[in-house]
Amino acid sequence: MSVQPVLAARSDPSLASAAPAEPTVTLQTWLAVIGATLGAFMAVLNIQIVNASLADIQGAIGAGIDDGGWISTSYLIAEIVVIPLSGWLAQAFSVRRYLLANAALFLVFSAACALAHDLGQMIVLRAIQGFTGGVLIPMAFTLIITLLPKSKQPIGLALFALSATFAPAIGPTIGGYLTENWGWQYIFYVNLVPGAVMLGLLWFALPATPMQLSLLRQSDWAGIATMATGLAALQTVLEEGNKDDWFGSPLIRDLSAVGLVALSAFVVIELTVKRPLLNLRLVLRRNFGFGMIANFLLGIALYGSVFILPVYLSRIQGYNAEQIGSVLAWTGLPQLLLIPLVPRLMRRFDPRLVIGAGFALFAASNFMNIAMTGDYAADQLLWPNVVRAIGQALAFAPLSAVATAGIERENAGSASALFNMMRNLGGAIGIAALQTFLTKREQYHSNILTPAVTAFDTTTRDRLAELGRYFQAHGLSDPAAAGAEAVVAIGRRIQQQAFIQAFGDTFFLLGAALVIALLATLLLKRPQQPAVGGAH
Repeated sequence: MSVQPVLAARSDPSLASAAPAEPTVTLQTWLAVIGATLGAFMAVLNIQIVNASLADIQGAIGAGIDDGGWISTSYLIAEIVVIPLSGWLAQAFSVRRYLLANAALFLVFSAACALAHDLGQMIVLRAIQGFTGGVLIPMAFTLIITLLPKSKQPIGLALFALSATFAPAIGPTIGGYLTENWGWQYIFYVNLVPGAVMLGLLWFALPATPMQLSLLRQSDWAGIATMATGLAALQTVLEEGNKDDWFGSPLIRDLSAVGLVALSAFVVIELTVKRPLLNLRLVLRRNFGFGMIANFLLGIALYGSVFILPVYLSRIQGYNAEQIGSVLAWTGLPQLLLIPLVPRLMRRFDPRLVIGAGFALFAASNFMNIAMTGDYAADQLLWPNVVRAIGQALAFAPLSAVATAGIERENAGSASALFNMMRNLGGAIGIAALQTFLTKREQYHSNILTPAVTAFDTTTRDRLAELGRYFQAHGLSDPAAAGAEAVVAIGRRIQQQAFIQAFGDTFFLLGAALVIALLATLLLKRPQQPAVGGAH
């Protein structure tokens, strides 16, 4: 907006009265948005808060390490399947009924998870919890872009950013504290108090609208079936692939084929049927398409870094869940201060510049961790984590606002489902890829380091002799046994050093993904109506 019309409007009352009035948003609308975003926050939080305490849960219910992974996998599969269904189901049952019912069920099954006695019960309860919690994420996004005018959407999206970026970062902190001090059951009970607030806000604020059950008869059932089958198969492959040696496993090969065929059929169906479940043609819109690419890469880095840091701190530094949470807190707490300021930045600057700055800082935070050593712990991670927090806070809300600018009300459900699903898919694919990448790079660095450590090297012989004397002085009287233990200790040290270098490579990969996301944002065009403006 140029300065001259504004000055003219101020000097000429008739012009001022002709200018479009700033839309007003009622308190009831804001309460609906706050209640919905609180629900989305809890749904995302329940991914990371459980992962932080998975070992304790496995021990309590008698689950093995491999099978115990399904405690998280069942939640993620159900969540990613229900996200694209939510827009259609909300239309059929009405937003109020659909959101209230799923919010209440999410709390019921959260409490039920704390009472599970064996692995089978926990998997079933977590799947239902994920299905109901997955509804809360896209519905919050949908309410923001349908209930709020364009000038207020950045505020709503800033609130939503607390669920999308703050919740994954703070999840391990809360999970670690509760597990170490209260017991693993409280990571599920913690949902109940904020959940009661969420239910109260939604009950009071969401208007009653009639159901449209006829949509159930007219639905795109072929699209629903192929989408659910494809996403479930893909998520299972991503969660279990690294453990089962990927395509070395017949199950993984079969599921990959099922996922590929089902998702391909889904795309064909959606582009040809008269009433598609999702309007995939939205991807052809420049801002939404490139915004989805950037959001997918953001998901890789967001969930990938939350996965990699705890693994590093546990494996290399020997941190427990609470100590890991205290380190990761610095990727979350600064966002509480910064996210409320983001809408103001979007008013003062081109939102694309804010997005670019966010991705640049997020990428830089990963590049800061490339040169890791055995002494790289909480103190050394502080500033990279703070920079990461700033980058995440700056990137998400403006990206969401620019990508969804111009989306019509009838396409809001599809846009919300696609945008949120791509971020979650990015996280799933990113974690799976990072697990495999970390393993392969550890093997690579071990192969480089091992030949340099030989008995013909004077330094190696001196180190073995020193360790042998140490073990003899600490209980191993047999010199041969002490020498063998010294060789094992050297091997462990080589493997640890190889892992440290592999973690550095992994952070480089995350930074590179964010650089590509930054390039995608350069292809965004400024919306015809600014993301934050006064005319509508």
